[in-house]
Amino acid sequence: MRRDWWWRPWPREQRGEVLVGILVSVFVILGVEHCLRARNGEDESAGAPGATVGARGAAFPPPDRPVAGIVSPEWSDESQRDAEGEADTVMARLGIGPGTHVADIGAGSGYYTVRLARRVLPGGRVYAEDIVPTYLAALSARVRDSAFADVEVIHGVPDDPRLPPGSIDIAILIHMYHEIDQPFALLEHLYPAFAAGRPGRVAIVDMDRPTGSHGTPPALLRCELAAVGYRETRVTPLATGYLAEFAAPVTADSLPPPSAIRGRLETLGCKTTR
Repeated sequence: MRRDWWWRPWPREQRGEVLVGILVSVFVILGVEHCLRARNGEDESAGAPGATVGARGAAFPPPDRPVAGIVSPEWSDESQRDAEGEADTVMARLGIGPGTHVADIGAGSGYYTVRLARRVLPGGRVYAEDIVPTYLAALSARVRDSAFADVEVIHGVPDDPRLPPGSIDIAILIHMYHEIDQPFALLEHLYPAFAAGRPGRVAIVDMDRPTGSHGTPPALLRCELAAVGYRETRVTPLATGYLAEFAAPVTADSLPPPSAIRGRLETLGCKTTR
């Protein structure tokens, strides 16, 4: 068979246009596939297990439980969340106000980011972090369109939110702790971001259900954070789920080495429902 059999139906002067059309179609198909994979948490740069994990992060054990996939930049419809008053309740409970420096870890579509940005003025700042490139692009556009000068969007990795040292008073993780591939490494890398001389705090909102079903039982959450030196201070029921607050270790010396985490988990008796 002649190698040019697929050219022959086309007039010579049209073959260039046909080739360009084929190439454009291929790139469009590949682009659509990439977007769908990222939306479903399958993009290779969107936090797949072990992706972009540094040597320090790789030294930590993975959680001994299911890790839920990243499936959407939104927990639920924003108007519905506003009607339930979740964000206002959480920010008031945490005492977030003018001058507070907050990290929104796993910011997604920016539901909390934009509400925090209004609340921390004047003098405050919001660091909106995520690991999914497509979410970050949309979030950056939302921040830019809303002209929030007090928001910085940060591209983190599964084991490190990459926040500036000494930059925050509190970190919030909203309906996403169960999606973190490297929670123990992330919590250690989060510690240097807390401002020196002030007690660092972590606040986690989640549902009381198995991690594989996009939730975290409060007892399991308490145990996992304790293994890295974070101490639970208060748990508040919400209309959907709960708000758990933790105090960060007082000094860097209080952070256990990666090799000690597995033993601490066993000693603490962390149990999970699979």
